[in-house]
Amino acid sequence: MPNSVTNTQVTSVLLVDDHPMVQDGLTACLSYYHDINIIGTTQDGKSALAKALTLKPDVILMDISMPDMNGIDATEIITEQLTSTKVLIFSMHDSLEFVNSAMQAGASGYILKDTGSAEVYTAIKAVASGKTYFSPSIAAALAENPQEEEEEKTKLTTREQVILAYIAQGLSNKAVAKMLWNKFSDS
Repeated sequence: MPNSVTNTQVTSVLLVDDHPMVQDGLTACLSYYHDINIIGTTQDGKSALAKALTLKPDVILMDISMPDMNGIDATEIITEQLTSTKVLIFSMHDSLEFVNSAMQAGASGYILKDTGSAEVYTAIKAVASGKTYFSPSIAAALAENPQEEEEEKTKLTTREQVILAYIAQGLSNKAVAKMLWNKFSDS
């Protein structure tokens, strides 16, 4: 599978999926590309946070439905803490609700698991270079159903909802920060 993209800079990738067979398949397919370096794999959102902070990958290929913490919540935290790391959602969910939630969380793209390895490669390189990337069927659905701007402004992210719940309980800013750290850290 030769590289058809002229960007030959090596892109470091962290794979996050709760199915070992998917991880193995992606690793095998992407190993053909000399400008992709799989620097780690993990099976849930919570461990993805720890690995992302340690490894600082260029791109995280992130599943959505996983144990311990889903990929959308993990994406939100990772993109807040590692601004140079891009998250590319890799999911079987083709619902615009999932796509919009992922984008609100800070994902740079969304591709479906029925995608071929060449498209996965193209998507990784696109988001690594600062672009967004969507599977063609997702892009078409987004074009047909654009989000209302007002709706986007009023919808709280998952993390904002958690913070609001803690504030409603009367916790101080310091206590909220400690609760968030405990909730989302491996300690």
